[in-house]
This record gives sequence, C-alpha cells and structure tokens, in this order.
Amino acid sequence: MNPVWAIGLMTGTVLDGNIDIAMIESDGTAVTQFGAYTLSPYPDGLLELLTDAMEAARTWQFNGPEPAIFAKAERELTRAQSVAVANFLHDHKIPRGQIGVIGFHGQTVLHRPAAQGMAGATRQLGDGPLMANLLGIPVVYDLRSADVAAGGQGAPLAPVYHKALIGQLAGRYDPKDVVLLNLGGVGNLTWWDGSDTLMAFDTGPANAPINDWVKQHGNNFFDKDGQLAAKGTVDEARLAAALANPWFDQKPPKSLDRFSFTKDLASGLSLEDGAALLTAFSASAVAKAVAHLPHRPKVLAVCGGGRKNPTFMRELFKRTQIDAKPVEAFGWRGDAIEAECFAFLAIRSALGLPLSFSQTTGVSRPCTGGELYVPTIL
Repeated sequence: MNPVWAIGLMTGTVLDGNIDIAMIESDGTAVTQFGAYTLSPYPDGLLELLTDAMEAARTWQFNGPEPAIFAKAERELTRAQSVAVANFLHDHKIPRGQIGVIGFHGQTVLHRPAAQGMAGATRQLGDGPLMANLLGIPVVYDLRSADVAAGGQGAPLAPVYHKALIGQLAGRYDPKDVVLLNLGGVGNLTWWDGSDTLMAFDTGPANAPINDWVKQHGNNFFDKDGQLAAKGTVDEARLAAALANPWFDQKPPKSLDRFSFTKDLASGLSLEDGAALLTAFSASAVAKAVAHLPHRPKVLAVCGGGRKNPTFMRELFKRTQIDAKPVEAFGWRGDAIEAECFAFLAIRSALGLPLSFSQTTGVSRPCTGGELYVPTIL
C-alpha cells in the first residue's frame, strides 16, 4: 500500500505528566518520513486523577466490577489527549484530512501477565470512539487486549517498530549487535538478528521505583540528572539479594506490571543511598536480561526517560559492560519513539498486520490487535 500519515499518542506508567505526540508516514513496514512531535502537558488535576485511578486498580486486581473512578479518568484523559492532538495539528498547520489514523495507547492502570494457572489481563484507559468523534479522524485503540486474549503477555508491543528502526542502521551496524532498550517506568528491550528472529521482553524495573522513592521523600518527582543516586552508595548485598528473584532467570518472553518491583527495596536507607540502590537495580536487571539473548550485543541504544539520567547510563555500562548510548546518537528522536511506535502500530492494525509474535509476547502465532473506530463524520 501507499504510505499514510499517522499520529501516535503515548503516556507511560511513570506518570510524568506529559502526552507524547508524534507523527510519521509509513506503510506499516518501514518509516518513509518522520513528522512533527511534541510533549504536551496534561491539564491541571488530570495527573492526580490518573494516579488515583492507578491506586484503585492495584486494589481491584481484575476482581469484580471496575472501580468507579475509571469511567471519569477515561473520559477526562480522552478529552485531554484529543485537545492536545487538535492543538498539535493547529500549531504545525497540519490539515486533519492529512492524517489517516491515530494510534491511541491510553493509560495503562493495571497489567497482569499470564502465569501458570492464571490468564493474563490488561487495562488501558482510553475511549477510542470518543476521540475519533471529537477529532473527526479514525482511531485505533485498545492495542494490547487481543494479544492477551490469544495467550500472549500483551507487552512489549514496540518490537516490530524497533525492528524498523534497527533496519535503518544497515551499513553502520550489524543488526544483531544492537539492542534497542527502552527505560520508561518498566524497562524493555528488542533484539533482531537481521533476518527472521525478533526477540523482546521486559527487563525489569526502570524509572518507576526510583521516581516513587524520590516522591516519597517529597524531594521531587524524579531524580533529576541522577544527582541523588550519584551521591549515594549502593548496598551490594541488598542488590544481590534482589537480583536473586527467580523472575530474572525466567526465560523470555515475559512482562511486568509497573508495581511488580517497587521502591520498598530501598526501605530504611537514606534518600541518596536508596536512589543509588534502585538505579543500580534497574541497570543490573538489564544485565540479567541481556544474558537471555542468543548473541551478546555490542551497543545498547537507549530510549525513554532513563537515557537522560547520567547516573543510570553509567550504571548500565558498569553492570552490563556494553556501550550504552542515547538513541539520538543513532539519529532517532528519543522523546518521540514511543509515540511513533503507536502511530506505526495503528497503521499495521488498520491493515490487519500482526503487532506481536511468539518471541515478543509469547503468543502462539503472529497476532494483530487494536480496535479501529471510524468517526461518524469525517
């Protein structure tokens, strides 16, 4: 098919208060052009509403009716992201008719990977039909549920897009020497052998427990530039005990909820020592993850907020002994990759192409996903 322009929207579990908006042109296989992107802050009060919804989800745990707060949070989130898209189009002088589809990830409030004797479940807040009708543009939403229903982990979904990016490095790198590592609330990686094997899985915690630790102390919403961790000392014995968790030795594919590993690892430590321990833990989790790959990579191409934390990046090299570079070093847009991914997935979903595979989510066969809603008035 001919390439189409799509907009992708992403808000991560780390709850940084921003809506990531990015535009790409693609045929669902390769990216033909990168368009505008921006980080659009949420309106006042919405971040607190989403935080409350996430807390309610932790109590709910997929048992019984959904918490009443979900409906309000979903409506307000959808309206806020719709306004952000409308402003994005206006600011960049982009006609709405130029956009073929919007990929609307929504806000994950709870994710439970399938386990022995228990089916997986996932919930993202986001009303696709409401957004489509507000904007007059087709919307693909609920991108994870089909994979979970088919027996997959429902995450990560980025690998097929990461593969397209890694493919752009031909001539500079052998694809199998590159791991694309996303350090958001949870970490995940993608590895491709340049041929038929595409692997991806969650590595473990990334920024979420660090942020929660810092917020608990009323210091900030995150460890800016890793300054707190840089002043602390890592309790190596406590770190080794945490890394003995059998999850890290579990073979991929595998995924996590944001709260699978928490700030409680640092309980009793000073602010700085706790930040140092949690940062080292997240970096060490990547080292454990890389050991599952069939080929040891030579470089980690890092996206997500973690790439902006110099202490985290130093710990990555210390714990993995692999060169770690922010994705900007490869010519990519680190703040846009996740949103670009959901634009790419929306195109694939609309075309009926698979979003997930046996070695990315554990689904038994390549699986498409997402719900496409075409507004009543275009």
